[in-house]
Amino acid sequence: MSRRSVLRYLSHPQVLIDPDIPVPDWGLNDEGNARVATLCGAVRNGALAGTKSVFSSPERKALETARPLADALGCPLSVAPDSYENDRSATGYLPGPEFEALADAFFAKPETSVKGWERALDAQTRITTSIADMTATAPKGDILIVGHGAVGTLLYCARAGFPISRAHDQGPGGGGNYITFDRVTGVSFGGWRPIESLVSDSVTGQ
Repeated sequence: MSRRSVLRYLSHPQVLIDPDIPVPDWGLNDEGNARVATLCGAVRNGALAGTKSVFSSPERKALETARPLADALGCPLSVAPDSYENDRSATGYLPGPEFEALADAFFAKPETSVKGWERALDAQTRITTSIADMTATAPKGDILIVGHGAVGTLLYCARAGFPISRAHDQGPGGGGNYITFDRVTGVSFGGWRPIESLVSDSVTGQ
């Protein structure tokens, strides 16, 4: 029996934080670029085999992750305009502790706009609709979607049937994790895993 196609949602890895630049325009830092390069190298050993299409959020950090992966896979790259991270433009850059407190409130109060942020319920509807559109238009085969941690967690909660909760977030570390879903049913095969799991699986042939 042939394997069912999957959809992998990958959050961009570590970024170069610059308070003077709008958050959507942040790029990857050296560590983030190195992790992407390692995964691109693993593609030659079979990582992401079966991937026939690559989509990206329009934000710079996602595109800097998706472009080299699409090139390594020999797949076209499509930008999904509605797949951006939760809209936090009302506050802009926030120092770490203040950001974490608002992120906690964002997940804890999904029906409320925290300090003007996009509501979690609205962001969840937006990302699930965007993912459905990508899935409907992509060619047969596996799909790789590069995006962000918060909306990726909201997607996982929706498809796993969980209430919105930060308990399902990717956790500390700066991103660079993925969730795998059945392309047809949308069922998830567990929560976030680090992209290094894709590298190690390619080495062991899994």
